[in-house]
Amino acid sequence: MMKRFLTAALLLFCWAAGAQIVIDPSVTVGPVKPMNAVNNGPVVASSKEQTRGNFTEYKALHIPYARTHDAASFEGYGGPHSVDISQLFPDFSRDPDDPSAYDFTNTDVYLQSIVDAGTQVFFRLGETIEHTARQYHVFPPSDFLKWAKVCEHVIRHYNEGWADGLHLGIRYWEIWNEPDLDMYQWETKPRTWAGTPETFFRFYETVANYLNGRFPNLMIGGPALCGREEWAEMFLPYMRDHKVELDFFSWHTYTTSVEDIVAKAGRIRAMLDKYGFAGVPSILNEWNYIKGWTEDYVYSLEEINSLKGAAFTAAMMSACQDGPVDMLMYYDFRLPSAFSGAFDQRTYRPTKGYYPFYAWDKLVQLGTQVAAASEDGQVRVTAAKDASGHVRALVVRFNRDNNVTNPKPYRIRLQGGGSGTVYAYVTDNVRTYTEIPLEMKDGEVEITLDPNSFTLIDFG
Repeated sequence: MMKRFLTAALLLFCWAAGAQIVIDPSVTVGPVKPMNAVNNGPVVASSKEQTRGNFTEYKALHIPYARTHDAASFEGYGGPHSVDISQLFPDFSRDPDDPSAYDFTNTDVYLQSIVDAGTQVFFRLGETIEHTARQYHVFPPSDFLKWAKVCEHVIRHYNEGWADGLHLGIRYWEIWNEPDLDMYQWETKPRTWAGTPETFFRFYETVANYLNGRFPNLMIGGPALCGREEWAEMFLPYMRDHKVELDFFSWHTYTTSVEDIVAKAGRIRAMLDKYGFAGVPSILNEWNYIKGWTEDYVYSLEEINSLKGAAFTAAMMSACQDGPVDMLMYYDFRLPSAFSGAFDQRTYRPTKGYYPFYAWDKLVQLGTQVAAASEDGQVRVTAAKDASGHVRALVVRFNRDNNVTNPKPYRIRLQGGGSGTVYAYVTDNVRTYTEIPLEMKDGEVEITLDPNSFTLIDFG
Protein backbone atom coordinates (compact mmCIF):
# COMPACT_ATOMS: atom_id res chain seq x y z
CA MET A 1 0.00 0.00 0.00
CA MET A 2 2.82 2.44 0.90
CA LYS A 3 4.61 1.65 -2.38
CA ARG A 4 1.46 2.42 -4.39
CA PHE A 5 0.98 5.69 -2.45
CA LEU A 6 4.55 6.80 -3.11
CA THR A 7 4.25 5.93 -6.79
CA ALA A 8 1.00 7.88 -7.13
CA ALA A 9 2.49 10.88 -5.34
CA LEU A 10 5.56 10.83 -7.54
CA LEU A 11 3.46 10.61 -10.68
CA LEU A 12 1.45 13.65 -9.62
CA PHE A 13 4.72 15.49 -9.20
CA CYS A 14 5.87 14.05 -12.52
CA TRP A 15 2.95 15.56 -14.39
CA ALA A 16 3.17 18.87 -12.51
CA ALA A 17 6.88 19.25 -13.28
CA GLY A 18 6.58 18.08 -16.87
CA ALA A 19 9.04 15.23 -16.35
CA GLN A 20 8.18 11.71 -17.47
CA ILE A 21 10.27 9.90 -14.84
CA VAL A 22 10.91 11.11 -11.31
CA ILE A 23 13.38 9.73 -8.76
CA ASP A 24 13.25 10.85 -5.13
CA PRO A 25 16.27 9.70 -3.09
CA SER A 26 14.77 11.16 0.09
CA VAL A 27 12.08 8.44 0.12
CA THR A 28 13.46 4.98 0.88
CA VAL A 29 11.47 1.89 -0.09
CA GLY A 30 13.57 -1.01 1.25
CA PRO A 31 16.52 -3.19 0.26
CA VAL A 32 17.34 -3.98 -3.34
CA LYS A 33 16.24 -7.62 -3.57
CA PRO A 34 18.13 -10.53 -5.22
CA MET A 35 16.38 -10.24 -8.55
CA ASN A 36 19.61 -11.32 -10.30
CA ALA A 37 19.89 -14.93 -9.11
CA VAL A 38 20.01 -17.66 -11.77
CA ASN A 39 19.85 -21.35 -12.50
CA ASN A 40 23.30 -22.95 -12.76
CA GLY A 41 26.86 -21.83 -12.53
CA PRO A 42 29.85 -20.83 -14.63
CA VAL A 43 31.69 -22.86 -17.22
CA VAL A 44 35.33 -23.31 -16.30
CA ALA A 45 37.47 -23.65 -19.41
CA SER A 46 39.32 -26.96 -19.71
CA SER A 47 43.08 -26.76 -19.25
CA LYS A 48 43.56 -29.42 -21.94
CA GLU A 49 41.20 -28.72 -24.82
CA GLN A 50 38.01 -26.91 -25.82
CA THR A 51 39.10 -23.90 -23.82
CA ARG A 52 35.93 -21.83 -24.05
CA GLY A 53 34.50 -20.76 -20.71
CA ASN A 54 32.73 -17.90 -19.00
CA PHE A 55 34.03 -18.08 -15.43
CA THR A 56 35.53 -14.56 -15.41
CA GLU A 57 32.42 -12.97 -16.93
CA TYR A 58 30.13 -14.94 -14.62
CA LYS A 59 32.10 -13.90 -11.55
CA ALA A 60 31.93 -10.24 -12.57
CA LEU A 61 28.13 -10.32 -12.23
CA HIS A 62 28.23 -11.12 -8.48
CA ILE A 63 25.30 -13.53 -8.90
CA PRO A 64 23.82 -14.06 -5.40
CA TYR A 65 22.49 -17.62 -5.86
CA ALA A 66 22.75 -20.36 -8.48
CA ARG A 67 20.10 -23.09 -8.49
CA THR A 68 21.38 -26.49 -9.61
CA HIS A 69 18.33 -27.79 -11.50
CA ASP A 70 19.05 -29.43 -14.89
CA ALA A 71 22.80 -29.21 -14.31
CA ALA A 72 22.99 -32.90 -15.24
CA SER A 73 22.06 -31.94 -18.81
CA PHE A 74 25.49 -30.35 -19.40
CA GLU A 75 28.76 -32.26 -19.52
CA GLY A 76 30.68 -29.17 -18.44
CA TYR A 77 29.03 -29.49 -15.02
CA GLY A 78 29.59 -33.24 -14.82
CA GLY A 79 26.82 -34.40 -17.11
CA PRO A 80 24.40 -37.14 -16.05
CA HIS A 81 26.70 -38.20 -13.22
CA SER A 82 26.08 -35.06 -11.14
CA VAL A 83 23.66 -33.23 -8.85
CA ASP A 84 20.59 -35.49 -9.14
CA ILE A 85 19.93 -37.73 -6.14
CA SER A 86 19.80 -40.78 -8.42
CA GLN A 87 23.38 -40.01 -9.50
CA LEU A 88 24.76 -39.04 -6.11
CA PHE A 89 23.31 -42.26 -4.66
CA PRO A 90 23.07 -44.51 -7.73
CA ASP A 91 22.07 -47.78 -6.02
CA PHE A 92 19.02 -47.20 -3.83
CA SER A 93 19.41 -50.64 -2.25
CA ARG A 94 22.63 -49.51 -0.54
CA ASP A 95 22.95 -48.26 3.03
CA PRO A 96 22.59 -44.43 3.13
CA ASP A 97 25.08 -44.32 6.03
CA ASP A 98 27.81 -45.88 3.86
CA PRO A 99 30.08 -43.24 2.26
CA SER A 100 31.09 -45.69 -0.48
CA ALA A 101 27.50 -45.76 -1.74
CA TYR A 102 27.79 -42.17 -2.99
CA ASP A 103 29.38 -40.59 -6.06
CA PHE A 104 30.11 -36.95 -5.29
CA THR A 105 33.09 -36.41 -7.62
CA ASN A 106 31.61 -34.40 -10.48
CA THR A 107 29.19 -32.49 -8.28
CA ASP A 108 32.01 -31.48 -5.92
CA VAL A 109 33.88 -29.85 -8.80
CA TYR A 110 30.76 -28.15 -10.14
CA LEU A 111 29.58 -26.70 -6.83
CA GLN A 112 33.09 -25.52 -5.99
CA SER A 113 33.18 -23.58 -9.26
CA ILE A 114 29.97 -21.78 -8.25
CA VAL A 115 31.38 -20.86 -4.86
CA ASP A 116 34.69 -19.80 -6.42
CA ALA A 117 32.71 -17.36 -8.58
CA GLY A 118 31.40 -15.70 -5.41
CA THR A 119 27.91 -17.21 -5.73
CA GLN A 120 25.96 -19.21 -3.16
CA VAL A 121 24.53 -22.58 -4.13
CA PHE A 122 20.75 -23.15 -4.13
CA PHE A 123 20.61 -26.96 -4.18
CA ARG A 124 17.72 -28.77 -5.85
CA LEU A 125 17.20 -32.17 -4.21
CA GLY A 126 15.57 -34.26 -6.89
CA GLU A 127 15.86 -35.11 -10.57
CA THR A 128 16.38 -33.50 -13.93
CA ILE A 129 13.27 -33.27 -16.10
CA GLU A 130 12.93 -36.26 -18.45
CA HIS A 131 11.58 -35.42 -21.91
CA THR A 132 12.69 -38.81 -23.27
CA ALA A 133 10.45 -41.61 -24.54
CA ARG A 134 11.15 -43.59 -21.39
CA GLN A 135 11.48 -42.13 -17.90
CA TYR A 136 13.95 -43.47 -15.35
CA HIS A 137 14.21 -41.35 -12.21
CA VAL A 138 11.01 -39.32 -11.82
CA PHE A 139 9.06 -42.06 -10.06
CA PRO A 140 8.19 -41.72 -6.37
CA PRO A 141 10.97 -43.27 -4.27
CA SER A 142 10.11 -46.70 -2.92
CA ASP A 143 11.00 -45.55 0.60
CA PHE A 144 10.37 -41.87 1.37
CA LEU A 145 12.27 -41.90 4.66
CA LYS A 146 15.31 -43.57 3.14
CA TRP A 147 15.33 -40.98 0.36
CA ALA A 148 15.27 -38.28 3.05
CA LYS A 149 18.24 -39.91 4.78
CA VAL A 150 20.15 -39.90 1.51
CA CYS A 151 19.46 -36.16 1.26
CA GLU A 152 20.67 -35.75 4.84
CA HIS A 153 24.03 -37.23 3.87
CA VAL A 154 24.22 -35.06 0.76
CA ILE A 155 23.73 -32.01 2.96
CA ARG A 156 26.32 -33.22 5.46
CA HIS A 157 28.78 -33.87 2.62
CA TYR A 158 28.48 -30.32 1.29
CA ASN A 159 28.11 -28.42 4.54
CA GLU A 160 29.92 -30.53 7.15
CA GLY A 161 32.61 -32.37 5.20
CA TRP A 162 31.08 -35.85 5.60
CA ALA A 163 32.67 -38.49 3.32
CA ASP A 164 35.66 -36.32 2.42
CA GLY A 165 33.26 -33.54 1.62
CA LEU A 166 33.22 -29.76 1.54
CA HIS A 167 32.18 -26.90 3.78
CA LEU A 168 30.18 -24.74 1.38
CA GLY A 169 27.60 -23.39 3.80
CA ILE A 170 24.68 -24.07 1.44
CA ARG A 171 21.58 -22.57 3.02
CA TYR A 172 18.77 -23.33 0.53
CA TRP A 173 17.69 -26.94 -0.12
CA GLU A 174 14.73 -27.43 -2.45
CA ILE A 175 12.70 -30.64 -2.45
CA TRP A 176 11.98 -31.86 -5.99
CA ASN A 177 11.04 -29.91 -9.12
CA GLU A 178 7.67 -29.27 -10.79
CA PRO A 179 5.65 -32.17 -9.34
CA ASP A 180 2.53 -30.53 -10.77
CA LEU A 181 3.72 -30.42 -14.39
CA ASP A 182 1.88 -33.57 -15.43
CA MET A 183 -0.78 -33.74 -12.75
CA TYR A 184 -3.42 -34.62 -15.37
CA GLN A 185 -1.32 -37.18 -17.26
CA TRP A 186 1.09 -38.55 -14.70
CA GLU A 187 0.29 -42.14 -15.68
CA THR A 188 0.88 -41.71 -19.42
CA LYS A 189 3.39 -38.89 -19.87
CA PRO A 190 5.29 -38.10 -16.68
CA ARG A 191 8.30 -35.81 -17.02
CA THR A 192 8.92 -34.71 -13.46
CA TRP A 193 6.70 -36.73 -11.08
CA ALA A 194 5.16 -40.06 -12.03
CA GLY A 195 2.65 -40.15 -9.20
CA THR A 196 -0.50 -38.54 -7.86
CA PRO A 197 -0.49 -35.17 -6.12
CA GLU A 198 -1.46 -36.90 -2.88
CA THR A 199 1.56 -39.20 -3.12
CA PHE A 200 3.80 -36.19 -3.56
CA PHE A 201 2.26 -34.47 -0.54
CA ARG A 202 3.11 -37.46 1.65
CA PHE A 203 6.59 -37.65 0.13
CA TYR A 204 7.23 -33.94 0.73
CA GLU A 205 5.88 -34.18 4.27
CA THR A 206 8.24 -37.06 5.10
CA VAL A 207 11.31 -35.44 3.60
CA ALA A 208 10.69 -31.93 4.93
CA ASN A 209 9.95 -33.13 8.47
CA TYR A 210 13.07 -35.30 8.51
CA LEU A 211 15.42 -32.65 7.12
CA ASN A 212 14.00 -29.87 9.28
CA GLY A 213 14.54 -32.08 12.29
CA ARG A 214 18.17 -32.65 11.36
CA PHE A 215 18.94 -29.14 10.10
CA PRO A 216 16.73 -26.61 11.88
CA ASN A 217 18.87 -23.66 10.74
CA LEU A 218 18.71 -24.42 7.02
CA MET A 219 16.05 -23.31 4.55
CA ILE A 220 14.15 -26.44 3.51
CA GLY A 221 11.44 -25.72 0.98
CA GLY A 222 9.95 -26.22 -2.46
CA PRO A 223 8.20 -27.61 -4.36
CA ALA A 224 9.33 -25.69 -7.49
CA LEU A 225 5.72 -25.44 -8.69
CA CYS A 226 5.57 -25.40 -12.49
CA GLY A 227 2.67 -22.99 -12.24
CA ARG A 228 -0.56 -24.93 -11.66
CA GLU A 229 -2.29 -22.88 -9.01
CA GLU A 230 -5.01 -25.50 -8.51
CA TRP A 231 -2.25 -27.92 -7.46
CA ALA A 232 -0.89 -25.37 -4.98
CA GLU A 233 -4.41 -24.96 -3.60
CA MET A 234 -4.16 -28.60 -2.50
CA PHE A 235 -0.49 -28.65 -1.48
CA LEU A 236 -0.56 -25.66 0.87
CA PRO A 237 -3.56 -26.65 3.02
CA TYR A 238 -2.12 -30.18 3.28
CA MET A 239 1.15 -28.75 4.65
CA ARG A 240 -0.76 -26.50 7.02
CA ASP A 241 -3.03 -29.25 8.29
CA HIS A 242 -0.12 -31.66 8.76
CA LYS A 243 2.01 -28.94 10.40
CA VAL A 244 4.84 -29.24 7.88
CA GLU A 245 7.35 -26.43 8.10
CA LEU A 246 7.77 -24.59 4.80
CA ASP A 247 10.84 -22.37 4.83
CA PHE A 248 10.27 -21.05 1.30
CA PHE A 249 7.80 -21.59 -1.53
CA SER A 250 9.30 -21.85 -5.02
CA TRP A 251 7.40 -21.58 -8.27
CA HIS A 252 7.88 -21.12 -12.02
CA THR A 253 6.29 -19.26 -14.89
CA TYR A 254 7.10 -18.55 -18.53
CA THR A 255 5.36 -15.85 -20.54
CA THR A 256 5.95 -12.71 -22.61
CA SER A 257 4.02 -10.49 -20.19
CA VAL A 258 5.72 -8.88 -17.22
CA GLU A 259 2.31 -7.81 -15.98
CA ASP A 260 1.04 -11.40 -16.00
CA ILE A 261 3.98 -12.53 -13.90
CA VAL A 262 3.45 -9.76 -11.36
CA ALA A 263 -0.23 -10.67 -11.16
CA LYS A 264 0.63 -14.33 -10.63
CA ALA A 265 3.13 -13.34 -7.93
CA GLY A 266 0.29 -11.54 -6.18
CA ARG A 267 -1.93 -14.63 -6.33
CA ILE A 268 0.89 -16.84 -5.00
CA ARG A 269 1.48 -14.42 -2.14
CA ALA A 270 -2.22 -14.30 -1.33
CA MET A 271 -2.39 -18.10 -1.38
CA LEU A 272 0.55 -18.41 1.02
CA ASP A 273 -1.04 -15.89 3.36
CA LYS A 274 -4.43 -17.60 3.11
CA TYR A 275 -3.08 -20.96 4.24
CA GLY A 276 -0.97 -19.71 7.13
CA PHE A 277 2.39 -19.12 5.44
CA ALA A 278 2.42 -15.35 5.62
CA GLY A 279 6.11 -15.07 6.48
CA VAL A 280 7.30 -17.63 3.97
CA PRO A 281 9.49 -16.22 1.15
CA SER A 282 8.05 -16.49 -2.36
CA ILE A 283 10.84 -17.45 -4.77
CA LEU A 284 10.26 -17.41 -8.52
CA ASN A 285 13.14 -19.67 -9.49
CA GLU A 286 12.39 -20.41 -13.14
CA TRP A 287 11.25 -17.77 -15.59
CA ASN A 288 12.01 -16.52 -19.10
CA TYR A 289 10.43 -15.12 -22.26
CA ILE A 290 8.17 -17.80 -23.75
CA LYS A 291 5.26 -17.05 -26.08
CA GLY A 292 4.37 -20.71 -26.44
CA TRP A 293 5.73 -24.24 -26.16
CA THR A 294 4.62 -25.54 -29.59
CA GLU A 295 4.21 -23.38 -32.73
CA ASP A 296 5.70 -20.31 -30.99
CA TYR A 297 8.59 -22.15 -29.34
CA VAL A 298 11.29 -21.40 -31.93
CA TYR A 299 10.20 -17.75 -32.04
CA SER A 300 10.46 -17.64 -28.25
CA LEU A 301 14.01 -19.01 -28.24
CA GLU A 302 15.04 -16.47 -30.86
CA GLU A 303 13.67 -13.68 -28.69
CA ILE A 304 15.36 -14.99 -25.53
CA ASN A 305 18.66 -14.51 -27.32
CA SER A 306 17.78 -11.08 -28.73
CA LEU A 307 17.72 -7.50 -27.47
CA LYS A 308 14.01 -7.97 -26.77
CA GLY A 309 14.80 -10.88 -24.47
CA ALA A 310 17.38 -8.75 -22.69
CA ALA A 311 14.87 -5.92 -22.21
CA PHE A 312 12.31 -8.44 -20.91
CA THR A 313 14.87 -9.62 -18.34
CA ALA A 314 15.57 -6.08 -17.18
CA ALA A 315 11.85 -5.27 -17.02
CA MET A 316 11.20 -8.41 -14.97
CA MET A 317 13.84 -7.48 -12.43
CA SER A 318 12.39 -4.00 -12.04
CA ALA A 319 8.76 -5.17 -11.85
CA CYS A 320 9.39 -7.95 -9.35
CA GLN A 321 11.50 -5.65 -7.18
CA ASP A 322 8.24 -3.75 -6.65
CA GLY A 323 6.11 -6.90 -6.46
CA PRO A 324 5.57 -9.66 -3.88
CA VAL A 325 8.61 -11.71 -4.94
CA ASP A 326 11.53 -12.27 -2.57
CA MET A 327 13.98 -13.72 -5.11
CA LEU A 328 14.13 -14.17 -8.87
CA MET A 329 16.18 -16.96 -10.46
CA TYR A 330 16.53 -16.69 -14.23
CA TYR A 331 16.38 -19.94 -16.24
CA ASP A 332 19.03 -20.58 -17.43
CA PHE A 333 22.76 -19.81 -17.30
CA ARG A 334 23.56 -23.40 -18.25
CA LEU A 335 25.56 -23.70 -21.45
CA PRO A 336 24.79 -24.67 -24.01
CA SER A 337 21.11 -23.97 -23.40
CA ALA A 338 18.54 -22.38 -25.67
CA PHE A 339 17.22 -20.59 -22.57
CA SER A 340 20.48 -18.78 -21.87
CA GLY A 341 20.09 -15.25 -23.17
CA ALA A 342 23.17 -13.99 -21.34
CA PHE A 343 25.89 -15.91 -23.18
CA ASP A 344 26.46 -16.94 -26.78
CA GLN A 345 25.73 -20.62 -27.24
CA ARG A 346 28.88 -21.28 -29.29
CA THR A 347 31.52 -18.98 -27.84
CA TYR A 348 30.15 -18.55 -24.28
CA ARG A 349 30.88 -14.81 -24.59
CA PRO A 350 28.46 -12.26 -23.08
CA THR A 351 25.55 -11.07 -25.19
CA LYS A 352 23.17 -8.15 -24.63
CA GLY A 353 21.23 -10.36 -22.21
CA TYR A 354 24.24 -10.38 -19.90
CA TYR A 355 23.90 -6.70 -19.07
CA PRO A 356 20.61 -6.64 -17.13
CA PHE A 357 22.44 -8.76 -14.55
CA TYR A 358 25.48 -6.48 -14.69
CA ALA A 359 23.30 -3.39 -14.27
CA TRP A 360 21.23 -4.89 -11.44
CA ASP A 361 24.40 -5.65 -9.52
CA LYS A 362 25.18 -1.91 -9.64
CA LEU A 363 21.91 -1.29 -7.79
CA VAL A 364 22.64 -4.07 -5.31
CA GLN A 365 26.00 -2.47 -4.57
CA LEU A 366 24.21 0.69 -3.40
CA GLY A 367 21.77 -1.37 -1.37
CA THR A 368 18.67 0.75 -0.68
CA GLN A 369 15.82 1.20 -3.12
CA VAL A 370 14.42 4.72 -3.33
CA ALA A 371 11.15 5.99 -4.76
CA ALA A 372 10.94 6.21 -8.54
CA ALA A 373 8.04 6.41 -10.97
CA SER A 374 7.34 6.65 -14.69
CA GLU A 375 4.21 8.06 -16.26
CA ASP A 376 4.83 5.95 -19.38
CA GLY A 377 3.45 2.45 -18.91
CA GLN A 378 6.04 1.06 -21.31
CA VAL A 379 8.91 2.23 -19.11
CA ARG A 380 9.94 0.81 -15.76
CA VAL A 381 12.43 2.37 -13.39
CA THR A 382 14.21 1.13 -10.28
CA ALA A 383 16.50 3.45 -8.35
CA ALA A 384 18.89 2.90 -5.45
CA LYS A 385 21.24 4.84 -3.23
CA ASP A 386 23.97 4.16 -0.68
CA ALA A 387 24.68 5.77 2.68
CA SER A 388 26.68 8.57 1.04
CA GLY A 389 23.78 9.53 -1.24
CA HIS A 390 25.18 7.99 -4.44
CA VAL A 391 22.21 7.31 -6.75
CA ARG A 392 21.79 4.98 -9.72
CA ALA A 393 18.67 4.14 -11.71
CA LEU A 394 17.81 1.33 -14.12
CA VAL A 395 15.39 2.55 -16.80
CA VAL A 396 13.81 -0.08 -19.06
CA ARG A 397 11.63 0.31 -22.13
CA PHE A 398 10.17 -3.11 -22.93
CA ASN A 399 7.63 -3.53 -25.73
CA ARG A 400 5.76 -6.79 -26.37
CA ASP A 401 4.44 -5.41 -29.66
CA ASN A 402 6.99 -5.91 -32.46
CA ASN A 403 5.30 -3.12 -34.41
CA VAL A 404 6.57 -0.50 -31.95
CA THR A 405 9.75 0.79 -33.58
CA ASN A 406 10.09 4.47 -32.77
CA PRO A 407 12.77 5.87 -30.45
CA LYS A 408 11.30 8.13 -27.80
CA PRO A 409 12.84 10.90 -25.64
CA TYR A 410 12.36 10.81 -21.88
CA ARG A 411 12.96 13.53 -19.32
CA ILE A 412 14.20 12.23 -15.97
CA ARG A 413 14.10 14.33 -12.84
CA LEU A 414 16.27 13.58 -9.80
CA GLN A 415 14.74 15.29 -6.79
CA GLY A 416 17.45 17.35 -5.09
CA GLY A 417 19.77 16.95 -8.07
CA GLY A 418 21.87 19.78 -9.42
CA SER A 419 23.70 20.43 -12.66
CA GLY A 420 26.66 18.74 -14.30
CA THR A 421 27.57 15.58 -16.17
CA VAL A 422 26.08 12.20 -15.32
CA TYR A 423 26.64 8.94 -17.16
CA ALA A 424 24.23 6.53 -18.79
CA TYR A 425 25.19 2.99 -19.77
CA VAL A 426 22.96 2.21 -22.74
CA THR A 427 22.02 -1.15 -24.28
CA ASP A 428 19.92 -0.86 -27.43
CA ASN A 429 19.93 -1.87 -31.09
CA VAL A 430 23.43 -0.53 -31.76
CA ARG A 431 25.01 -0.15 -28.30
CA THR A 432 25.88 -2.67 -25.61
CA TYR A 433 26.29 -1.16 -22.15
CA THR A 434 27.90 1.88 -23.78
CA GLU A 435 28.84 4.87 -21.62
CA ILE A 436 27.03 8.04 -22.73
CA PRO A 437 27.54 11.40 -20.95
CA LEU A 438 24.35 13.31 -20.15
CA GLU A 439 24.14 16.93 -19.08
CA MET A 440 21.97 17.43 -16.02
CA LYS A 441 20.48 20.87 -15.52
CA ASP A 442 18.46 21.77 -12.44
CA GLY A 443 18.13 18.09 -11.60
CA GLU A 444 16.90 16.97 -15.01
CA VAL A 445 18.42 14.96 -17.86
CA GLU A 446 16.99 13.79 -21.16
CA ILE A 447 17.66 10.47 -22.86
CA THR A 448 16.22 8.81 -25.95
CA LEU A 449 15.31 5.13 -25.59
CA ASP A 450 14.71 2.66 -28.39
CA PRO A 451 11.94 0.09 -27.98
CA ASN A 452 13.31 -2.85 -26.03
CA SER A 453 16.29 -1.07 -24.56
CA PHE A 454 17.57 -0.31 -21.10
CA THR A 455 20.06 1.98 -19.46
CA LEU A 456 21.71 2.36 -16.10
CA ILE A 457 22.09 6.01 -15.16
CA ASP A 458 24.77 6.81 -12.59
CA PHE A 459 24.03 10.14 -10.94
CA GLY A 460 27.11 9.93 -8.69
